[in-house]
Amino acid sequence: MNTKKLLNLALEGIDTLGFRLDDMGITSKLNRHNIAAFVMAEQKHLEGEWDSLQARVDRRRAQFDQLAQAVESRADNVIGPVLSRVNRFRASQ
Repeated sequence: MNTKKLLNLALEGIDTLGFRLDDMGITSKLNRHNIAAFVMAEQKHLEGEWDSLQARVDRRRAQFDQLAQAVESRADNVIGPVLSRVNRFRASQ
């Protein structure tokens, strides 16, 4: 059974259930249109959550890059003079 037939069967079942509940006076809110609207709203909600997560990851990545650059520059400031003295010492021998 392909997905289109399966989807149509599910939607027909939802419609049937919605009609039966409506006939009993229970609710008229269960139909394919309301479910489609709910799914679309949740899809947009999930897209927003994904964008928020991506923004947080990008911010942390930028913070890590800044920290790595700061560590490298400090290491160069500390190790640079030591290396120059070692190179001068080697050159004098």
